[in-house]
Amino acid sequence: MTHTLKALSLGIGLMTALPAAASGITVHKSPTCGCCTEWVEHLRENGFEVTVNDTRNLNAVKIEAGLTRALASCHTAFVGDYVIEGHVPAADIRRLLDEAPEAHGLAVPGMPIGSPGMEVGDRQDAYAVLLFNESGQSRVFTQYP
Repeated sequence: MTHTLKALSLGIGLMTALPAAASGITVHKSPTCGCCTEWVEHLRENGFEVTVNDTRNLNAVKIEAGLTRALASCHTAFVGDYVIEGHVPAADIRRLLDEAPEAHGLAVPGMPIGSPGMEVGDRQDAYAVLLFNESGQSRVFTQYP
């Protein structure tokens, strides 16, 4: 019995010590979107366990997630209690999970060249990762480059 309790407490301790990147993330995207597939690969390469839901009604997912048109991009994801919209870098998702701010999620509106999944040679557009609340109000979380 004592060994079982020690093993259980050790297991719980190890589970809480796992990095935020071990979190599962569910991505909703169009089945024909190549840049979305590239973003999923970016997440996997950075340690996220990704479940993909190909859907032809992505707009319904965005509405249900409470996303405003100003925050919209080509795919919507969910990790923990947060919504992730668009080509958000894995490092920013990890930071969001580590810091756990009071927010609804992160967004990279549009499809900026050079963001994860949108790489085109050496080209790099400036873009911001926005932290937003349930009302759609946002502030810059990270600025690139």
